Amino acid sequence: MWMALDLARRGQGRTSPNPVVGAVLVKDGEVVGTGYHQNAGGPHAEIFALEEAGNRARGATLYVNLEPCVHYGKTPPCVDAIIKAGVKKVVIATEDPNPEVRGKGIKKLRENGIRVKTGVLEEKALRLNEVFFKYIQTGMPFITVKAAMTLDGKIATSTGESRWITGEKARKYVHKLRYYADGIVVGIRTVLADDPLLTVRLEGYERKGPKRIVVDSKASLPLNARVITASDPTDTILATTEKAPLEKRKALAEKGVEVLVLPEKNDRVDLKALMKALGERKMSNILVEGGGTLNYALLEENLVDKLYIFIAPLLIGGAKAQTPLAGEGIKSIKDARIVREIELKQFDGDLLLIGYPEKRGDQNIHRYYRGTGDSVVRAIS
Repeated sequence: MWMALDLARRGQGRTSPNPVVGAVLVKDGEVVGTGYHQNAGGPHAEIFALEEAGNRARGATLYVNLEPCVHYGKTPPCVDAIIKAGVKKVVIATEDPNPEVRGKGIKKLRENGIRVKTGVLEEKALRLNEVFFKYIQTGMPFITVKAAMTLDGKIATSTGESRWITGEKARKYVHKLRYYADGIVVGIRTVLADDPLLTVRLEGYERKGPKRIVVDSKASLPLNARVITASDPTDTILATTEKAPLEKRKALAEKGVEVLVLPEKNDRVDLKALMKALGERKMSNILVEGGGTLNYALLEENLVDKLYIFIAPLLIGGAKAQTPLAGEGIKSIKDARIVREIELKQFDGDLLLIGYPEKRGDQNIHRYYRGTGDSVVRAIS
């Protein structure tokens, strides 16, 4: 199953909105076939493993991190292929939460005389596909907020300078996060201050996208911004409101930008409406690289699923220097959000803290795709 999980990871960034899946066929103590889901709409992991094994699949045991599908989508059911190949046992990490599959694949395998064992490395499998599990159950994308700050909690100086807070290795890791995402969300302030590219620039991780999404209630996005001119403008989405001048909206659309007019909330773009619209576009994995205002607004709306906070060994100071969370903030420590299941990584002198922020009033709503939901702290030195 560890091998199946490792194989599944190879598909990250290419299978959305589908899950990442790996499969391993074993016979007489020998691996006879392996495979992983390589891209959305393509053959599933089990099919690749069965094809590699050929006749050796008969009497073999199949290890797969997600329940095999039993329905017709863009490809035929994997369960039928497993039965036809003569596999004698299937070991599954976790059920598929898709209502079209959940439990039905396991049931059909058993009805055809195939032994099935479930729950092997289940927590690891749930974590690996946390994006898919949320999306398939809610229709909303999994939202990760990334921020880089100094030891004294600043993301920029008082003059707005922020390049570069972290070192090269940490920045390369961010490009991997971009590669895995369907879209990168920033606020208009970030675009006006930094004029970012918001592209993946890492050797070996080339692919189309991700989409670049600018939250901009008044359509202040310059027509010569690099999110429009430096690459395919059709990969850029402007999330705006009716307050935006119609002429400016038309000018952006003529450039190829998708102008998405959304409802307002507190004189700004309704962020829940935005995320719902992105989910409807089958975007399941969203990375937010905005400033403190956007980050705080998302947190207040209970939209943040995961945090990636880089901490650099620098000190900036300054009461007016920007922080990862702006907004009104809380008035009492007892109201502070708890960040759970913390993991630490290190890139030279930079630390990376990964965790899941508590959600107000519905802390357990995402328990299924996050495993047990218990607070587990792992430090990696």
